[in-house]
Order: sequence, then C-alpha cells, then structure tokens
Amino acid sequence: MIWPDIPKHQIGALLALLLFALFGEALPAMVEGGAAWWEPLRNTAFSGVLFLGAHLLHAISSARLTRRRKGRRPVPKVALDLLRLALFAAATLASLSLFFRQDLSGILTGSGLLLAVLGFAIRNVVADTFSGLALGLEAPFRIGDWVAIDGLAQGRVQEIGWRSTRLITRDSTHVILPNSQISRQRITNYSAPRPEYRDHAELTLPATLPVAEARILITEALVGAETIATGKSPEVQVAMFAPQGITYRVKYWVPQHDREMACRNEVFSRIDAALREKGISLKPLVEGTA
Repeated sequence: MIWPDIPKHQIGALLALLLFALFGEALPAMVEGGAAWWEPLRNTAFSGVLFLGAHLLHAISSARLTRRRKGRRPVPKVALDLLRLALFAAATLASLSLFFRQDLSGILTGSGLLLAVLGFAIRNVVADTFSGLALGLEAPFRIGDWVAIDGLAQGRVQEIGWRSTRLITRDSTHVILPNSQISRQRITNYSAPRPEYRDHAELTLPATLPVAEARILITEALVGAETIATGKSPEVQVAMFAPQGITYRVKYWVPQHDREMACRNEVFSRIDAALREKGISLKPLVEGTA
C-alpha cells in the first residue's frame, strides 16, 4: 500500500489551497478593493500548500520506511525526525522566498553568518545530534538490548534520542549518556545477533583428579540446571595444567543478559555441591566472561 491512512480532509485542504493559488485571482476582484490583497493571499495559499505538502510527504514516507520487511531493519526514528526537519525547513525557506520576493540563494547567503555563529555556540548539541543520527542508521543496538559501553555504563537500552541514549542498569538505575560519547567507545551488544550468548567460569581442581573424571563430574553436575539455556550442552575445557592443579574452563549459554548472574550462581553452586559430595577439595575459583 503506497498511501497510508491519511485523513481525507488534509488532502482536500491541500487541493483547495492549490486550486485557489492557481485559479482564484477572480475571487478577490469581486470584493471592492480585494484585488490589492490577491498577491498576499496567493502567497499565503502557496505557503499553506508547501507546509501541508511537507506534512503529507513525511506521513507517506514514514509509513513506507517503517514497514517491517523480512531481513531488513526498520528505519530508526531519529532518521524520520531528520526527514521531517528537512521537509519543513525547505517549506519555510520557500515561503520566505515568496513573501520577501527573493530567491533561495539570497536568503541562504544572508543567513549564513547567523548560522555559523549559532553553529559554533551549539557545537556540542550538533555533535550529539549527528552522533545520534549515525547510531540510528548503523543500529549497533536497539531499544531493549543489553549493551556495555566501555568506560561509561552497562545496561538495557530504554530510549535512543537525538542527543542522548538512556540505559537502565541491573540495579534499576537510569544512566543518560550523550550520543557523541557513545560513538567514540567500543560497544558490546549482548542481545545481538540473538539474545543468548556464552559465558564461562574457571575453577582449579587437584592434579590427582584425572581430566576425564573431572569433565564427567562437572558435566553431570550441570544436568538439569534451570537458569542456563536449554538445548545447548555445557562445554568443559582444560585451561591450564600445572603440578599445583588443573584449571578447567566451563562454558555455558546464558539465555539473556539479565540472567547472567543467576546462571553463574547456579553453575558455581551445582559444581561445588558435586565436588563436596565426592570429597574433592576445591581450589580458588576464578571467573570471567567469554
């Protein structure tokens, strides 16, 4: 469907204004002294056509660009906002050209110095805005994703705005970050390309315990774990071999990032219980993230 559900009265108003601007010169002449008002009325009608046309064009474009298609990401909201701004800016410049009888190049030249001064004064705002546009187009994360931004924060994305991005941490704390800072940092998205990801824990067992037996013991301890992702078996690897003990890396799948701590707690608890049941002394545990 090309045309979205646009109210018919808006289309009717656009056509009425356009017809009046093109063919309505005879109407003011019917009123005494009305001919002198024709030009301002015509310019006003054309201006209304420009602004209403910009509104309708944005509505049509938004309907088409936000349509979900298989294998394609939807256009981010910040890009649609930029399109709206560009359309209404063009309508404003064209309207000024009509009322002041100047071409667009003259208006742009006259306002160049003012724009330069204003741009310098709000350079940080401009940097945040363009960074927000870049984040929206590249889409390194979406609303609802769990992300870690190096040196800044880690949490779930709640809002992606023009100037800033809002995160909610695991402790339900709101963190607001300027987009220009985010664009300069490395971003780790735990929710892409899929919500589940692999984490790992390391533990050191006595060298007297054979590797094959240790693998079986750890694997059986994690059978029936409720928090880790189902359908994907944990993997036990030898990370380091030394006379003091053998270090094992236990890899398992976390269903989504907010369950990471619960998964790690259950993995440690089950392995610890299995080892104590066998009477095996547990060496210091070291944890990490794959």
